[in-house]
Amino acid sequence: MRTWPWLAIATLLLPSLPLRAQEPPVPDSRWEVARAQFTSGIKDREPVDRLLVASPLVHEVYFFTDLRHLEGRTVTHRWKYEGKVVSQVPFKVGGPRWRVNSRKDIEPDQVGEWSVTVVDQSGWPLYTELFRYENGAPVLQPSEGEQQATGSDKGQQGQVIEGSSPVPSVPGEETSPAAAGSPAPLSGASE
Repeated sequence: MRTWPWLAIATLLLPSLPLRAQEPPVPDSRWEVARAQFTSGIKDREPVDRLLVASPLVHEVYFFTDLRHLEGRTVTHRWKYEGKVVSQVPFKVGGPRWRVNSRKDIEPDQVGEWSVTVVDQSGWPLYTELFRYENGAPVLQPSEGEQQATGSDKGQQGQVIEGSSPVPSVPGEETSPAAAGSPAPLSGASE
C-alpha cells in the first residue's frame, strides 16, 4: 500500500482547522448614536441647522454625531457620494458621551445623494443619514436665534467636539481637537 505524503500532512493539520468560520463581532447593545445630522455649521459644539436638501450655493457640509457608550473605540464617519466612498474620518471616542463632527467641501457639480455611515472599529455600521445636494434647492438659513459657525469652526474638516487629544489624519481629511476647555456638563434630560 502506498502512502501519499500530502494525505499525512492534511491529516495532521485537520484538527487544528476551525470547524466553522469565525463569527463577526456583535455590537454592544449600549452603543448608540443618540443624535446625528447634516448641518451647514457647528456653534458651541452643536449643529446650527439640519440639512435634508441643499443647494450648490452651500459649499461646506458638516456631519454631527452624539455618541454614547463607545468610549475607547474608534468610530469613523464614512462619507459617500452616489454610493461610492469619498472620505473616511476616524475619531477616538474618549468618554461615555462624545460629540464629533466631520466636514466635507462639496463642489457645485456634485449634485445627487450624499450619505454618511457611522462605523465602529470592527466595521459594524451604527447609523446612516442621507441628504440631497441639488440645483434649485432653497438656500438653507439658520434657525431663529442661531448664527453661522465661527471662522475657527469653519476651518476644521474633522473636529472632535469633546476631548483633548488630536486624532491621526486620514489622507484628504484633517482632524483636530475641540477648542480648549472642559466638556459642557451633561443633563439627565433626553435630547
